[in-house]
Amino acid sequence: MRPTRSRLGRWAPRLLAIAVAAATLGYLGASWYVYDQLSHAEAGCPGENAIHDPTSFNVDGVDTTPYHMPPPETVTFPSRAEADIAIAAWWEPSLVRPNAPAIILVHGLNGCRRNSENLLAAGMLHRAGFSVLLIDLRDHGDSTVEDGRYAGGTDEHRDVLGAYDWLRTRPEPPERVGVLGFSLGAATAMIAFGEEPGLAAVWEDSGFADIDQAIRDELARNGYPTYLAPGGILLGRIVVGDDLAAFSPLRAVAKADGRPVFITHGSRDERLSVRYAFELAAEIWLTGGDVDPWIVAGAGHTAAADLLPDEYDRRLVAFFIMALGRP
Repeated sequence: MRPTRSRLGRWAPRLLAIAVAAATLGYLGASWYVYDQLSHAEAGCPGENAIHDPTSFNVDGVDTTPYHMPPPETVTFPSRAEADIAIAAWWEPSLVRPNAPAIILVHGLNGCRRNSENLLAAGMLHRAGFSVLLIDLRDHGDSTVEDGRYAGGTDEHRDVLGAYDWLRTRPEPPERVGVLGFSLGAATAMIAFGEEPGLAAVWEDSGFADIDQAIRDELARNGYPTYLAPGGILLGRIVVGDDLAAFSPLRAVAKADGRPVFITHGSRDERLSVRYAFELAAEIWLTGGDVDPWIVAGAGHTAAADLLPDEYDRRLVAFFIMALGRP
């Protein structure tokens, strides 16, 4: 006589399916919560930077007077391939000649073109005869608020490419164009550099390297389990449409094709680890490029120019003269 299955045995597959579904929903719910918490970007320009402009800005411990610039031209242009995204910017043309080489400056997360490190670097370059274009990334500053979130450079790099397109269509376009970025702006600049061979050089200050590792590090820094990273990336792609893993600075440097890259990072950076600088450099060396990272002892996140303004000025100007030519 065939034995009958117990009631528990009959329900076991269903209970297992319910448990798996509950665990999956719990994981996805936790992943979405973390993604929602960590992906917000602030429009406008929060904090003390709101009062800064090229004619008047301050940096603690630095005499910024030599780096103040004339009143800028306020301009807007579309992000590349996204006509509905308007990028706000300040244009400071060279005082030497109208077609002098130009550098696009890209701020970090929850910053804007008014950031003090942005303006200080722009002033250094402008004083040396370069034209500079300071942009607000989407969802920041005065640019279009797309969804109020940042996408790790995946979307934002098109804003840099829109700036490049605007420069190339000017009546007297710059002879060459470079890009400089801080933090998220550094990663964004690096991705744009990889996607646009017309960008002649990139200066990367305090950015990240591999996007997947950067997301895990950000979770850990905020006290969240790192195993939520894949779920957050998946939900960002499905719910918001931001594919955080589509681009990465680490993959972008492999496309440098001999173009000059400068990497700098503070040894005491608690926001983005200094190891990212070495990871980017290693990828450049692996692909046949040449780079010598400048690790600034004692500097925190994006603080090298504040700590050593004279040396930062000298290195910055020398790099872009070498890469773009003397203005």
